Amino acid sequence: MSTGHRHHARRPPVARKAESSSANPARSIGHSVPFKTLFWISLALIAVNLLIYAQSLNYGFLLYDDPSYVSENLEVSHGLTWQGISWAFTTGHSANWHPLTWLSHMLDVQLYGMHAGYHHLTNLLLHVTNSLVLFWILCRATGLWGRSAAVAFLFAAHPMHVESVAWIAERKDVLSTLLWMLALWAYINYARRPLPRRRAAVILFFALGLMAKPMLVTLPLILLLLDIWPLRRVSLEAGQSRIWRQLVREKIPLFALSVASSIITVIAQWKGGTVQGMENLTLSWRTANAVVSYAAYIGKMLWPRDLIAYYPYEPLSGWLVAISIIVLILISFLILRDAKSHPYLLVGWLWYLCTLLPVIGLIQVGAQARADRYTYIPFIGLFMILAWGIPGVFEGLRRRVRIMGAITAIVVCISTVAAREQAKYWMDDVALWRHALQSTPENYFAHTSLGIALAARGESAAAIAQYEETLRLRPDSAETHNALGAALFKQGLWREAWPHYEEALRLRPEFAEAHSNMGTVLGMQGKNDEAVLEFLKALKIAPQNSEIRYNLGFSLAKLGRYDEAIVQYDEALKIKPLYTEAYFELGNTLFMQGKLDEAINRYARALEIQPDFTLAHNNLGLALMRQGRNDEAIGHFNEALRIDPNSVQARKNLAIALEKR
Repeated sequence: MSTGHRHHARRPPVARKAESSSANPARSIGHSVPFKTLFWISLALIAVNLLIYAQSLNYGFLLYDDPSYVSENLEVSHGLTWQGISWAFTTGHSANWHPLTWLSHMLDVQLYGMHAGYHHLTNLLLHVTNSLVLFWILCRATGLWGRSAAVAFLFAAHPMHVESVAWIAERKDVLSTLLWMLALWAYINYARRPLPRRRAAVILFFALGLMAKPMLVTLPLILLLLDIWPLRRVSLEAGQSRIWRQLVREKIPLFALSVASSIITVIAQWKGGTVQGMENLTLSWRTANAVVSYAAYIGKMLWPRDLIAYYPYEPLSGWLVAISIIVLILISFLILRDAKSHPYLLVGWLWYLCTLLPVIGLIQVGAQARADRYTYIPFIGLFMILAWGIPGVFEGLRRRVRIMGAITAIVVCISTVAAREQAKYWMDDVALWRHALQSTPENYFAHTSLGIALAARGESAAAIAQYEETLRLRPDSAETHNALGAALFKQGLWREAWPHYEEALRLRPEFAEAHSNMGTVLGMQGKNDEAVLEFLKALKIAPQNSEIRYNLGFSLAKLGRYDEAIVQYDEALKIKPLYTEAYFELGNTLFMQGKLDEAINRYARALEIQPDFTLAHNNLGLALMRQGRNDEAIGHFNEALRIDPNSVQARKNLAIALEKR
């Protein structure tokens, strides 16, 4: 940043009319609030957050994006390494460029390993910090601790914010917001005394925030709004053009960062295949959905019911679009009418409209109509309107302060209870998607996601029912055809599974998992040469998929190509270090080569991860028996029989070991 121009170090003139017309009676930036007040309100904010989110410390990783971000991400799973840091700054993984978010996840792995509860703890701590810093910022800027506290409590406890906190993969939301808050804090300091180093701090925090989540691109506009209120560096009166030019000029570096971040993000999302083309969603539909979403978010803020993890596209009726337009125009008219006398109305409203703009769907990323997580920052603007606007309704009442305190306490208590209940749905995938289907029974994405969650539990029949329901709603879903095929295969119905894999590949030829699944079916038929070809096709599309490498290794071993199989198992374990089956099959392959010490090592590693793995105990016993270590072998055969008394192999091998002893 260049700081050579002197006018950057001078504070723009403050319009006197802005001071007199502001609803805030304080006359200077940087108000003092008693420490005791700050302390007790901060403590209460922490308590509210813990009451809502402490339960998440017992939650695990979800199948919904958590594997891509953390639990099955090769680079993240190694913690903080130089290779990982380089990857974080150069990758477009998950169709985004947010290196700071990747580093945050890597740091969690470095500190906690793959203990999901501690990853949830980091999200919780970030949300708590965001709530506190928001409160302190508003206190510092306005001097009105009661209204500032109301905004902070609503931010902390609103059910719409649960998704951002209780979902590990949404770390980017809470992390980027902390940097957003710090940028605001630095800007208040700069507005109070415009020194180059303070301006540099604003730019630094903004740049870091963009590296956590590019949704922050609207920050320069928000700082211009804060110049109106509560900082009062400019007014809405006529004759302020020179001041406006100067305020815009000082934010040029921030606007430049916004443009650069937007370009990088669009490129990353386009390459990631998440940007929807106009042939899928027309501009008129996107505009209509954006209008409806702006109104729908306001409705959800006031009445947060039926909050779900995925809102599918729905047909938009003309009357719904018309009502949404009327609502938005009416609110805008009322706010513009009173903007000069109550500038916080304009600031809060434009805060909401501007901060939602990057994710409102005009450039559609993903297939969702809207998402709760998008409101994490935008709702602050609406909360400010409520916190500063509602007290005006009770103007003149003798007990106005007590009335407002009681109303705030009641609203926060209700919101806290609702948010706590909402957080429970994020405990696992089954609870999450069953709740989604209760609210939106025709939600094809929820049906598929619930099916995947049930299949992961081993409930294949229940999963099949969910997939079939999805195909009734969306017969062209390649993902669902593939998932249905996998569920049928698990039930031994591989002939019935085959047509679904074929259909998945017809709909999406570059579908790595479908190729891999076809390879598995071919392997079941003894066609291992053909299976290897399918696995190689899959691997070319998804080289970092551990399961594909495992399947390829298995087929290569069946063909007697042991050295090649070992390479694939080793690669699978690099990607997924706790891959029990890969250790087991690697042990089997080494056993077939006569490398008993190495085989024993791999079986033992599999049992460290999964102590009740019957076949691993049996095969480890066989390897030990081959080395003449019959007592140790007998111990493992006995353990296999303890876990599975019906294991014929273990009973037979135990008899042989006893006879040898």
